Amino acid sequence: MAERDVPVGERRFGNGYYLRPQFIQPYQCQNLLIEGVTILRSPMWVIHPVLCSNVSIIGVKVLSDGPNTDGCDPESCKDVLIKDSHFDTGDDCIALKSGRNRDGRRLNIPCENVVIQNCTTINGHAGIALGSEISGGARNVFIENCKISKPMWGIRIKTSSMRGGTIESVYMRNIEIDKVGHEAIIFTMLYEDKGTNMPTIKDVYIENLVAKNGGKGGIFIEAYSESPIKDICFSNVKIDNTITPLKLENAENIKFQSTYINGKEIRVSGKGQRITIGPNN
Repeated sequence: MAERDVPVGERRFGNGYYLRPQFIQPYQCQNLLIEGVTILRSPMWVIHPVLCSNVSIIGVKVLSDGPNTDGCDPESCKDVLIKDSHFDTGDDCIALKSGRNRDGRRLNIPCENVVIQNCTTINGHAGIALGSEISGGARNVFIENCKISKPMWGIRIKTSSMRGGTIESVYMRNIEIDKVGHEAIIFTMLYEDKGTNMPTIKDVYIENLVAKNGGKGGIFIEAYSESPIKDICFSNVKIDNTITPLKLENAENIKFQSTYINGKEIRVSGKGQRITIGPNN
């Protein structure tokens, strides 16, 4: 319906469609506070503010192990604080979003000015994600002092040429990752479908991150040749016990400062390269 520009007011569903709703979805709200609550067994995304401003989510506990049960997904929101909270979910624990495909580009409102502090995550897909519904973009994101345990991915920035959007100005520090199934850190433009809306990922800084068990991959960065991922800096990053330490595909100006994977310092330079450091390198 979105791709056919069906008006939103006509996208109505009743008995027989079985659409799983979000649990808590404030819409176009200002000065929103959700604090000190425990939320169990949501049918889909758990806390999902949409088009809101001045959002504070503090001291919440989310336990929801079903399909698509993201813990907290601010979508096209501005001035957001997520703090002192715990997420045990069946999908991304925390994910920033800004609309999917045509609908997201129609509104074109980024998720911006977001602070995530002192949160713990367990299980799920990604501990902390940006995307994949990120067609309006995300910017000015600050993440610190978070502990991530047993997800499929630790830090995951994900989009595609079907999604589009610009992800920029992201700073992370003091992140602990216990054990991941896939990659400890992944930036990808190759998520799901391809289209004609080239995304941008740039200006990301990750400092003081430790991953004890990196799973299948340490740091993976993969993009389109038409739009390389660029201006990414890793500083004081340590990832151990991973199978494939590093993969760079269509990446520019990627800096490694005191970054060690499986005990070896990463020293890579170049532009637009395809570099993989495998298990035996």
